[in-house]
Amino acid sequence: MTTAAVNCNQIAKRYGDKYALEELSISIPENKIVGILGPNGSGKSTLFRMITGLVKPDSGEIEVLGKTPGWKTNRDIAYLPDRARWYPNQTVADAFQWAEQLLPGFDMDNAKDLANFMEMDLDLRANGMSRGQEARLMLILCMARNVPLVILDEPFSGIDVISRERIIEGMIDYLSDRDQTILISTHEIYEVEGMFDYAIFLNQGKAILSEDVEELRAQYGSMHDIFRQFYGLQKGGF
Repeated sequence: MTTAAVNCNQIAKRYGDKYALEELSISIPENKIVGILGPNGSGKSTLFRMITGLVKPDSGEIEVLGKTPGWKTNRDIAYLPDRARWYPNQTVADAFQWAEQLLPGFDMDNAKDLANFMEMDLDLRANGMSRGQEARLMLILCMARNVPLVILDEPFSGIDVISRERIIEGMIDYLSDRDQTILISTHEIYEVEGMFDYAIFLNQGKAILSEDVEELRAQYGSMHDIFRQFYGLQKGGF
């Protein structure tokens, strides 16, 4: 029987009159790369913030790594939100030193290897970074941590297509022998679906489909095709 990294039982979160998550019940398997997929507003980011303990459910129960999300689980989670905040003169090397001091499980050698692979100059300052370089730095800070759960919210946003393809290929090799649960939310489904072992499709705060990727492909085709099929999108458009 597969152990769950995250269990959600009828969780709900509402902002004003709108539900971000509504009676969501899902089980996210341990040590898998899991795609959390859906259009904007489907509840992906709220789910991620709830897993990290930044947001509490209005009702229902959520269990992360066998515990209620909060300070007891935070040291075991690497979370990549959509943007970072750096002082203008901070360098990539400064960011690594900060991470080594403050982030549990951060591996400096691993970070430097990833920086070399992603062509990040350690002397590059924050005020000289493009959006794509900033995205690479945030990705490195997460991926260099030896923790049980990694959450990547739109990790490739701002990275150019050529670099993105190369980084994704490298990540597939890098993650293949690591005992981590990786949750990835992305709109670049066509490019990254080869990474996924498991996929959960959300719509209006509810799970409309969750299954092993091989089973889904056998029934529906590619993840990209399922996305278009379920959300009524035309080919090439998100």
